[in-house]
Amino acid sequence: MNGDASRDEVRNALDAIYKSESRCVLATLIRLLGDFELAEDALHEAVMAAMEQWPRDGIPANPRSWLISAGRFKTIDQMRRLTRMGGALDELESRFREEPFDPTQWDEQHLEDDRLRLIFTCCHPALPFEARTAITLREVCGLTTEEIARAFVTSVATVAKRIVRAKTKIRDARIPYIVPQPNELPSRLDSVLQVIYLIFTEGYSASSGPSLTRADLSAEAIRLGRLLLELLPEPEVLGLLALMLLQEARRSARVSTQGDLILLDDQDRSLWNRNQIDEGVQLVERALASRRFGPYTLQAAIAAVHSEATTPAATDWDQICGLYDVLLRADPSPVIDLNRAIAIAMRDGPPAGLEIVERILNRGDLQNYYLAHVSRADLHRRLGNTDQAILSYRRALTLAGQDPARRFLQRRLEELLGQ
Repeated sequence: MNGDASRDEVRNALDAIYKSESRCVLATLIRLLGDFELAEDALHEAVMAAMEQWPRDGIPANPRSWLISAGRFKTIDQMRRLTRMGGALDELESRFREEPFDPTQWDEQHLEDDRLRLIFTCCHPALPFEARTAITLREVCGLTTEEIARAFVTSVATVAKRIVRAKTKIRDARIPYIVPQPNELPSRLDSVLQVIYLIFTEGYSASSGPSLTRADLSAEAIRLGRLLLELLPEPEVLGLLALMLLQEARRSARVSTQGDLILLDDQDRSLWNRNQIDEGVQLVERALASRRFGPYTLQAAIAAVHSEATTPAATDWDQICGLYDVLLRADPSPVIDLNRAIAIAMRDGPPAGLEIVERILNRGDLQNYYLAHVSRADLHRRLGNTDQAILSYRRALTLAGQDPARRFLQRRLEELLGQ
């Protein structure tokens, strides 16, 4: 202990420790107690105990270990008082006997392993995708239920139900709180990366609402990506972090002071964040050098080519088209096919791109994806096919849920209609 401390000093210290360490403490308590609810209660009890004891005994030299130890013993004491839970107590004490408990002997690797276990548990593919996202933001990132609901424009009750159901599924299905074995890692890691990228994309380009972006959400995804890279430096983790940084670098240039959408060709590139671009490019190069990269790295490589062009005319569309060809083989999806079509239109002219877009829409893919209709409309507009462009812009307007996007589409329609 570091001597006596006033209650205000303790409160300030605890606030700082909670902000920086609570997710790490919670991850270890989940491993020790084997239950999310017990661990959350244990963390709360430990913080309350600190508020009582630290002003008297002083702030401990290792507050994080103190909180873990206090939370563990508080839980045992509480369960002993609840005699009806005798079976659960026996199981808990049996687990403790199997694992020696001396938090002072733990090094950073032990604690990092616990955080990694928590990420893989929250992103387990047995959970519904929406539940994975909600529980990851709640338990790994520490966002409140209200913050998650606000970020995804849904009700607090809906988010709370998703989190409760996820915890119930983890408990009832006995989803193991472990890092996957090497042979399981590729498929399991992909689920984690999907969740992180979904969080980022909702922050980078909100699916609905008055704002184009939500900076706090994309920043949280980047923070989570950095944590994952620190814990598991796999090539696709490098690629995902690079992709997020390269896209985030353009944030300040993507929206006008009035909150309106600014297309890539019209952006002031001096506003792009060069530090994020430089870091993203370095990460891409590391991932590509591994020769074990996948779709996230290829998308990041495409973003890097865009970021290195000082003007729209300087964009290397030939290289971008080549990267999209590889990406489409690695991850054949209609959205990637659409993005490739736009790149081909930039390299070979609107007719070449429009042919691919029409084929995508005619086979039924992306009929409800507003950007597919925006792409078709823009290519027809560039070819002078005003009637077709108007039809597609109107269709896109019925599907767009984001206010800045709707204002942009309305302006395009008014221009074509001569209003």
